Amino acid sequence: MANRNPKLSRRNLLLGALHGTGLLVLSGCQRVFDSLSRNDTVQSILEAAESGNRRVQRLLTGRAKLAQEFTDKEISPTFRANGNPPPITMEYTADAQNQWTKWRLEVSGLVKQPTSFSLTDLKAMPSRTQITRHDCVEGWSVIGKWKGVRLEEIMNRVQPMTEAKYVVFRCMDTDSDGNNYFESIDLIDAVHPQTILAYELNDRPVPIDNGAPLRLRIENQLGYKHAKYIRALEFVASLQKIGQGKGGYWEDQGYEWYAGI
Repeated sequence: MANRNPKLSRRNLLLGALHGTGLLVLSGCQRVFDSLSRNDTVQSILEAAESGNRRVQRLLTGRAKLAQEFTDKEISPTFRANGNPPPITMEYTADAQNQWTKWRLEVSGLVKQPTSFSLTDLKAMPSRTQITRHDCVEGWSVIGKWKGVRLEEIMNRVQPMTEAKYVVFRCMDTDSDGNNYFESIDLIDAVHPQTILAYELNDRPVPIDNGAPLRLRIENQLGYKHAKYIRALEFVASLQKIGQGKGGYWEDQGYEWYAGI
């Protein structure tokens, strides 16, 4: 997640290149840009390019490429918060004050065993700890130590059906219009060893500003993919009916769905 201008996404820079100059977006030709951005043919080209980028990256690095991990001495003094501010509902505030005793992670969709997990349930499962670098699309990076349950562990318990291709993360934070944040990844990234649902940051519970009580860590992608304030997981066969069909809140604003680094 990131609070940047979606007009400067990699998709929009590519859109400028299609018009004949990679500087279109930066030159102020907004009417031309908007016209191209609404053109179905152009959008198909952009989506094909993004899909190609994803396939090439996975071909070169392998499905199980591990992000670099660091030592305790390399942990940043503070872990800068990214994305939307915390939820401002009475329910969220009350639950935070009560150490998340009422919060539940609801898992539904194309699964054989729809389940609800408490934070205590998640902490009782096998955990993974990793010290990794968070790379924000705004240009800053920070190193933190995360502990959580692997998403694959959750999958083993709920048993996704064969039709399931994606997992959608439903979150509690909202934009200024009251729209809830959401994100998605495919099941290839879901079973990656470093894809975890983190409940600790630097040996302490995840702070509210950083996504308490639970946030996604998907270390081979940019920060806006790391959904915070997670309340539910939904396994689906397609992203077409999720938001505008792009797979995420920021993707609906023009960001790429696959944000590999």
